[in-house]
Amino acid sequence: MKLALEEARLAFEADEVPVGAVVVSKNRVLAKARNSVQQLNDPTAHAELLAISAATEFLGSKYLNECTLYVTLEPCPMCAGALFWSQIGKVVYATNDEKRGSSLYSPSLYHPKTEVIGGIMAEDSALLLKSFFLKKR
Repeated sequence: MKLALEEARLAFEADEVPVGAVVVSKNRVLAKARNSVQQLNDPTAHAELLAISAATEFLGSKYLNECTLYVTLEPCPMCAGALFWSQIGKVVYATNDEKRGSSLYSPSLYHPKTEVIGGIMAEDSALLLKSFFLKKR
């Protein structure tokens, strides 16, 4: 999660919503990404989607069932859908997204075999997000 927070800080510095994501398998980092919506002029350029794409490219496979995604904000429905299709093994996120988070939906948007854990380093991530949006107002 520390690496994901580093990516989120880089996003903050680039005036992007500070979300970072890292895909890991067998204690090896396969991909790191941060929100790049403004930079790429692409509403789908969320950290999770960019990390999924980089990891599947690295592995040469569309499935990430032996991987864990660490992300600083609970994935939105779009990202949860992509995680479903990648069959990711585990999603670990820092802070809940109370407005657009995937946990607001039932049934779960994740693949049935995906383990989801929230609240890891939540305060650090929440503080970064709050700082970003205070700066915007």
